Amino acid sequence: MNKVLLLAVAVATTALAGGQPAQAYYDAPWCAVFSTGHGGVSERCEYRNLESCRMEIVAGNRGFCRLNGYYLGSQAYAPRTRKPR
Repeated sequence: MNKVLLLAVAVATTALAGGQPAQAYYDAPWCAVFSTGHGGVSERCEYRNLESCRMEIVAGNRGFCRLNGYYLGSQAYAPRTRKPR
């Protein structure tokens, strides 16, 4: 009974979410690093290009932009190919 309920919840959740996987936090090539005060910093890695990152920094969030070391680009979604036998 518990397995059936768990399966039903999983199917309902997938249907409500649209079947799309969630976007990872580090799934963009540029990160904005800015000060939160008292020596703290925050990092947002959601910028597709340097210009959009710079606009966030210039808009009042003092900090800097850097390349995302976790970004895999199209490698993360490349289809696997089988080797011929």
